[in-house]
Amino acid sequence: MISIRQRKGVKTTEVSEDYAAQEANVKLENKLPSGCTTRKLWKLLSFTVGGTVALCIGLLTSVYLATLHENDLWFSNIKEVEREISFRTECGLYYSYYKQMLQAPTLMQGFHGLIYDNKTESMRTINLLQRMNIYQEVFLSILYRVLPIQKYLEPVYFYIYTLFGLQAIYVTALYITSWLLSGTWLSGLLAAFWYVTNRIDTTRVEFTIPLRENWALPFFAIQIAAITYFLRPNLQPLSERLTLLAIFISTFLFSLTWQFNQFMMLMQALVLFTLDSLDMLPAVKATWLYGIQMTGLLLVCILQFFNSMILGSLLISFNLSVLIARKLQKNLKTGSFLNRLGKLLLHLFAVLCLTLFLNNIIKKILNLKSDEHIFKFLKAKFGFGATRDFDANLYLCEEAFGLLPFNTFGRLSDTLLFYAYIFVLSITVMAALAVAFHNLSDSTSQRSTGQMGKCTIILKPETAYNLIHTILFGFLALSTMSSNTPRKAVFAGSMQLLAGVKLCTGRTLTNHPHYEDNSLRERTKAVYQIYAKRSPEDVHALLRSFGADYVILEDSICYERRHQRGCRLRDLLDIANGHMMDGPGENDPDLKLAGHPRFCEEIKKNLPPYTAYFTRVFQNKTFHVYKLSRNK
Repeated sequence: MISIRQRKGVKTTEVSEDYAAQEANVKLENKLPSGCTTRKLWKLLSFTVGGTVALCIGLLTSVYLATLHENDLWFSNIKEVEREISFRTECGLYYSYYKQMLQAPTLMQGFHGLIYDNKTESMRTINLLQRMNIYQEVFLSILYRVLPIQKYLEPVYFYIYTLFGLQAIYVTALYITSWLLSGTWLSGLLAAFWYVTNRIDTTRVEFTIPLRENWALPFFAIQIAAITYFLRPNLQPLSERLTLLAIFISTFLFSLTWQFNQFMMLMQALVLFTLDSLDMLPAVKATWLYGIQMTGLLLVCILQFFNSMILGSLLISFNLSVLIARKLQKNLKTGSFLNRLGKLLLHLFAVLCLTLFLNNIIKKILNLKSDEHIFKFLKAKFGFGATRDFDANLYLCEEAFGLLPFNTFGRLSDTLLFYAYIFVLSITVMAALAVAFHNLSDSTSQRSTGQMGKCTIILKPETAYNLIHTILFGFLALSTMSSNTPRKAVFAGSMQLLAGVKLCTGRTLTNHPHYEDNSLRERTKAVYQIYAKRSPEDVHALLRSFGADYVILEDSICYERRHQRGCRLRDLLDIANGHMMDGPGENDPDLKLAGHPRFCEEIKKNLPPYTAYFTRVFQNKTFHVYKLSRNK
């Protein structure tokens, strides 16, 4: 009985313990819905607040840029022709087609005028829709004609407000990308803030409105945000399909609105290739993105009346080569570390060779030579041989294609952006190297999704994508940007021009227009020897004696035709120096032939006697800026 009682006692205790545990579980289950509800409400609140802030920041940025444009040009108070003149360089050309479509009696006649245009190039009829990316102007002109807004909004305002509105989309997309990567909308707010505060280095839309990049980059930002979301693991099928649709539409619009789209997307393809080769993202998703790039580009090719330059792009050749090489090298991701590394290098070599082969074949079939100058330019720029090609040298001599000026980092540091970027970049690069080494060391031939998830805990696929993306585009930015002179630099030039230099840049001047000072007049006469017939040694010594670091030469003075002979600045200098004046006409008998050619003309030939003392750092149609050497 005792033993039985003992057994019963044990059972009674067990039952009571089980009952207590069950009761505790019931209480826990009753509490869980409340916790889940709280989390869902908090998540919904955060999403609502974050989304509202994103829209507000985007709209505020759009209004801010429009205000800057208005304040800079006083746009609402100038004549229509003056507004149109404000669209500089190729901006005016693009806007002219929007205006042409609006002035056409009917839409069909407007289309016909663009497809059979004989006003853009004399004695030639060209298809503008094939040659240029102006579908945005066509679409906008149709909208303006269809919508009942003609009485309230002038065509030029409809045009510029649309582009400023796209900037709102641009900033919102950057905000969302940052939010997706960090998990908090506060980082999105920070990204938008840095974009605006570093406006001088992020956009030039407020003074070059119609440029193709201002149309295209907002769609590019949407595409990056969509790709960032697409690369997240364990997406629901519906979410994945909708995201792919967003990627396709944004890729297509980006490609349609900018002729340089293929080079930007080639960088993207290189990012995908790198991550795919190192197992940092699922191969299936990379394949989808390769396919979307090619499909979007081919659709643009059709809309541009089978523009052969698109078919001959490196992007299409590269993406095809990647897909073909992957099929041929099925065992690429197996073996030991050294084995896999060797296979990876072989795979890279195969893709590179196949890309060049396919690209050459396509270009020979299509007899395509439209982009030859770009490759000659790139070859010369990166030190693979000089070129005498006129078009390539035209790019090489352009300031915008020079190296990024060092003071850019100073500006980015002033807003703390550069420090934060370097900090985050350092951490993510170390994580990426660790993941890459781990993946290459894994000898497993096929890994499940769960195993891939374990490998990507350190660096998620969407983070890895944005990391490689920012590194490649960072190198691109370093290689191509507008240079600036040091703040303490001293400038020499004409009195009138230097007054503007002082106003706009705050740089130190050698002389200025306030001419009521004898020593200043003597100094100005010495500086003006840049337009006289003097040797480079003499001019350099004179300018350096006043501490000049840079000299600005003006074609309007060097080749002046406004005044009659004897009153031109170069004539006044020749007479003062005892030299005979140029051109037909009489000279005083005591004037002699100069022993040197005119400095402002001869320096442009880049002859050794001149390059030893002066280095050209900038030029356009009017001005030529040279830096003086200090060691002479």
